[in-house]
Amino acid sequence: MGMLAGFVSACTPSATAALQEQPTSCVIPPAAEEPAQSTTASSVDGAPLATCSTAPMTGVYRDGRCATGPDDVGVHVVCAKVTEEFLRFTVARGNDLVTPARGFPGLRDGDRWCLCAARWAEAEAAGVAPPVVLEATEARALRTISRRDLDARALRGTKP
Repeated sequence: MGMLAGFVSACTPSATAALQEQPTSCVIPPAAEEPAQSTTASSVDGAPLATCSTAPMTGVYRDGRCATGPDDVGVHVVCAKVTEEFLRFTVARGNDLVTPARGFPGLRDGDRWCLCAARWAEAEAAGVAPPVVLEATEARALRTISRRDLDARALRGTKP
């Protein structure tokens, strides 16, 4: 199927070293014929998970949603509206989300993107976390990020 070919992750192993839930890698394995994502994923508010973005198309399964599954090693569950400051931060940590590559358009200030929960938490600790769209952030984010931190950076009533 190749949906994840050329996938660019927002997480690196070094980004998660000090966090409680540590993905062992942010290399995404090839897509299975049937992705193992949850079609009934819930947001951090307990409602059905809203779409994060279709332009650019985001989500580990490239369906616009920040739903996760067992093959999402990086746990890409935080729907964020990326900022220049965050993009510089993640590039400095070895994950260039700015430069177009292999079908990836590159992100710009204001784009919405599904980020690794660990990378968002790392950016929060550094004071550069981008705002989040709670209705499009999957509940699993709460395993890594406190609800208080998400609420402090929340955008409300946004559309993809």
